[in-house]
Amino acid sequence: MPRKNTVPLMPNLRWGAPLLALLLALAGACTRHPISFNSRPDVAPATMAGAPDSLTRTADSVAGRPSLSTARRVAITKAEERAAKDKEKDAQRKPSKKKKIFLGERIKRGFAKSGGKGRNQAIEIFYYLKYFQQPNVQAPARFYFDPKKHKIFKAAAGELDPSAKILHGPYKKLQNNKVMETGFYALGVKHLRWERFDRNGVLLSKIHYEMGFPRDANITYFDAGHTMLKEVVPYVNGKLEGDYARYTATGQREWSGQFENGRRVGVWTNYWPVKRNFRHFEYQYPESGFDPEVEEPELLKQFTRDGLAVYDKEKNIDKRGEPEPVAPAGAARATCCPSAPRVAKYLAIRS
Repeated sequence: MPRKNTVPLMPNLRWGAPLLALLLALAGACTRHPISFNSRPDVAPATMAGAPDSLTRTADSVAGRPSLSTARRVAITKAEERAAKDKEKDAQRKPSKKKKIFLGERIKRGFAKSGGKGRNQAIEIFYYLKYFQQPNVQAPARFYFDPKKHKIFKAAAGELDPSAKILHGPYKKLQNNKVMETGFYALGVKHLRWERFDRNGVLLSKIHYEMGFPRDANITYFDAGHTMLKEVVPYVNGKLEGDYARYTATGQREWSGQFENGRRVGVWTNYWPVKRNFRHFEYQYPESGFDPEVEEPELLKQFTRDGLAVYDKEKNIDKRGEPEPVAPAGAARATCCPSAPRVAKYLAIRS
């Protein structure tokens, strides 16, 4: 008979013991074991059973009920409670903004734009008095800001209107994001150091002022007590530079103008000596002290002692050969009528 193929059993018996041990280990791992909640294994369970609950102690309870707060409420008066609330409100309140003050005066910030748009536009950043104060009437030049016209003006002789915004504080002029001029104002007049630059940032001039008067100016008075101002001749580094002014013995302004590079520039104004701050003549000099010097200035305006226009180049008015215009009814007239002096006499600067 043919012999059947049989599988030997010895190799299977060799792996049987390890498999049996593995099955027993898995069965033991899946068996549930009781877990003890005793957090103090050194104390017997019987002792723990007799200990009181720490959450229900008398010291930590209020009216027999458990409480997590052991602080006692302290009785305070209404005044103390109100003071505590006010203190809490003060701590929560936002800090107030610092007041802008310059030389002891409250100021406000302003700006003005002039010129065209783009690179040619000039921006002026300045400050002015929050409350009006009259500038010194004898200062050579006074400045104020007109919010309606949004422009800084150089005041004429005499007192200013209370609605004017008197410049007071730092000043800066920018053009194409470059600083062109910097300085300070004090009660409407220039103060401390003023600097001017060209478009390349090169310093053109630097002048120091003391409440409107150039620090190096030649100032003369009518009296020995230096109370009656006579003339202010501005000098910078030995050269005429800045605002010029001359007054009469009665304190009225007689001449006002400006020097640059040792020459007269801009508009020079002459005033009637018998009428307070009434203009008589206005003459035009070159705009810059570096322009060619002219032999004689150009007459722009002429007025009577009552303030009526006799000649105005811009408005094409010329009544110089006609009889003097009659002042309006009710207008004050001078008691005397001085003859009109020559132009050369008015332009001569007395030392």
